[in-house]
Amino acid sequence: MDTTQLLKGVLDVAVLAVIRDDDGYGYDIVRRLRAAGIDEIGDASVYGTLRRLFAAGMLTSYVVPSEGGPHRKYYGINPQGRAMLAAHTTDWNRFAGTMSTLLDEPVAATRVRKIGEKK
Repeated sequence: MDTTQLLKGVLDVAVLAVIRDDDGYGYDIVRRLRAAGIDEIGDASVYGTLRRLFAAGMLTSYVVPSEGGPHRKYYGINPQGRAMLAAHTTDWNRFAGTMSTLLDEPVAATRVRKIGEKK
């Protein structure tokens, strides 16, 4: 299954989830996502998501000087981001449960009533 389209729909929540407990800089967040099993993710997609979430007020950011290279911009989740993550987590769990039911159990066929037919 090509998961590219699925990933586009959940990348925001995946990024919020991996920085929920520990701030991170761009490539660090990419590595965390890959370590969690999201191998198909491109660096540019994550950086774009971070910029978008920051612009939407879901993240804080700060710069940490680096002795061995360029400074690193770290991102952290703020209260608005935590609220968004909680809402998306609820939505995801409901959706995943529905999909699991559909995939694991045959859906009972329902008889369609004809127009004017009484219950």
